[in-house]
Amino acid sequence: MRSPDNLLMDHVDLFEGLNGPVLDLACGDGHNGVFLASKGYQVVLADVSEKALAEARALAEEQGVKVSLWQVDLEKGEDNPLQDDDFGAILVFRYLHRPLMPRIKKALKKNGIIIYETFTVDQPQFGKPKNPDFLLRHGELLKWFEGWEVIYQFEGILQNPDRAVAQILCVKP
Repeated sequence: MRSPDNLLMDHVDLFEGLNGPVLDLACGDGHNGVFLASKGYQVVLADVSEKALAEARALAEEQGVKVSLWQVDLEKGEDNPLQDDDFGAILVFRYLHRPLMPRIKKALKKNGIIIYETFTVDQPQFGKPKNPDFLLRHGELLKWFEGWEVIYQFEGILQNPDRAVAQILCVKP
């Protein structure tokens, strides 16, 4: 099993007493959500890719944990499949669709936790993605969560492998 992302591992204790399920948005192979499910949390793995969800299902079965799978295209049309105040926590790693940000914020319950990490405009020097639509501008992630309780924030270069990212972990007021 691929290890959970460091940002999640370093702050997993914050999930204790969580009010509601965890949404692992654009979950890919589901390694982060499956990790939380192994800790006893109710987890919804959401992705547009049927193949990714099949991998996530296999990983959950291999780890002996129960997760909910949700195949959804969050970038399609005006319909918002994210309901207000639905989740106790939301994880987003390596995914950016700016029009979705207000919906993500509303889908989180009061005092809910968001962990968000994705690439910044400095990433092209290290490889993909290179499309500016998928790269955060400097300070953009922190600005989205103004007024929230920021537990952790980082923007810069991480190593092994080298990558330019912005990270935030915060609590909805």
